[in-house]
Amino acid sequence: MNLDETDRDEAGGKAAHLGQLSRIDGIRVPPGFCVTTGAFERVVAETPAIRELLGRLAKTDPDDREAIRTLSAEARAAVEAADIPEELAAEITGRISPAGEKNRAGEQTRAGEDAAWAVRSSATAEDSAAASFAGQHDTYLNVVGPAAVLDAVRRCWASLFTERAVTYRLRTGAGLDVRMAVVVQRMIFPRAAGILFTADPVTGNRTVTSIDAGFGLGEALVSGLVNADVYQVRNGAVIGRTIAAKGLAIHAVPSGGTEHRQIEPDRRELPVLTDDEIVSLAALGRRIEERFGAPQDIEWCLDDDGFAIVQTRPITTLFPIPAVGDDENHVYVSVGHQQMMTEAMTPLGLSVWKLTSPAHMVDAGGRLFVDVTPRLASPATGPALAEMLGRSDPLIGDALRAVLDRKNFLPTPPDQGTATPPDQGTEPAPPPRAAGTDLHRPRHRRRADRAAPGVPRRAEAGDPREDRPGVAGLRHRGHPRDAEDPVRPARHAGDHGGHGGHLVAQ
Repeated sequence: MNLDETDRDEAGGKAAHLGQLSRIDGIRVPPGFCVTTGAFERVVAETPAIRELLGRLAKTDPDDREAIRTLSAEARAAVEAADIPEELAAEITGRISPAGEKNRAGEQTRAGEDAAWAVRSSATAEDSAAASFAGQHDTYLNVVGPAAVLDAVRRCWASLFTERAVTYRLRTGAGLDVRMAVVVQRMIFPRAAGILFTADPVTGNRTVTSIDAGFGLGEALVSGLVNADVYQVRNGAVIGRTIAAKGLAIHAVPSGGTEHRQIEPDRRELPVLTDDEIVSLAALGRRIEERFGAPQDIEWCLDDDGFAIVQTRPITTLFPIPAVGDDENHVYVSVGHQQMMTEAMTPLGLSVWKLTSPAHMVDAGGRLFVDVTPRLASPATGPALAEMLGRSDPLIGDALRAVLDRKNFLPTPPDQGTATPPDQGTEPAPPPRAAGTDLHRPRHRRRADRAAPGVPRRAEAGDPREDRPGVAGLRHRGHPRDAEDPVRPARHAGDHGGHGGHLVAQ
């Protein structure tokens, strides 16, 4: 089926997202088609050996690495050796345009059978809001010729049963009842490629777009072979950049496949993108985020025709933000951390606390928070609140003072002259012993979806790279997309703290 006709059940997560992307005005998606999950199911149904191996794998203990290694290897071999039904093979090869490829000037550059394709796996369970399965399944770039495309389709099916993918699904409870579709897209030969996060993956700041960029194909960056340039954008302006020394790039070769090439010494420390390109790319990311209603982890590439988007998925490691009914900024203080209740609470525990506490509480990520925004915004009570909570834990005091120092973040109080400090008896009691902060810094900038849910351990009050601990999840309201996100990276593995209080400024 065409990419713009796909849905998750038939086409898997990656293809379904590409289909949505192709319907957004101004977003360029490489043309292509999808070999649906029905084709995979048919091949499995017609190959008894595959069905028998899947039944044995489903009963395997996730900790029995040797059994998983052996059975998954046999399953992959059986899928790769399976015959593709003749009519299915004819339909796939028939989709490869006989007219060939044309360049930007409209000149034909390659014959149809010599056209290059990207053949990419698209499992039904991947790229969801709960888990992305990032890096679990295979992609083949610059595949040339009908026979090579068919072989790549089989290998994408087989990648559903790599040892790593099987172990991941057994451990996460996803099971083996997962189907595989395959995306076949025209190959793009980029001068630059990379990753775009519509929320900063290091700080969790939803107002900052973070872009990783490298020369050539994005595979070098995604696989961790090279360091990337990192750019931050906020409100249409570049607010930070780190230019890496880039010694290696991956490029397509005319006969098919890819090769590693050394970058010339005089180009290694040049920026990959100009400021105009950075801002334009960030704007595309915000448009995609708005369409999907959640912060996104986006793969992009840049050629002579401009930016193309080749994948998007939700960022699932951002700590969720309490839902509110307005577009104002809010500052929340965690209730549980000062009592050393650092783990997520059960639904029953959350309900009991909400029913028995005199303060209004909201929950997010299995934890309770109190909104201290009105008291923090008042000149009469804000500094006193920071001082009072800072006595229990200096980190929470630092965090609140960082919020106070951030211009135009807190709302203007309706009446600045009548409030009294909390220690004079007229101000509502502070939340139960809430204090401190829980710092977060992911171990990796890519493939962050492998982290377990937890509390973010670091975010910023001012500049997104400013090394001031204490404020987690600072962001501006006003973006309906900000009210979501269950707790992946997009793929960033992260430490989850165990001590101190926790403050979320949203």
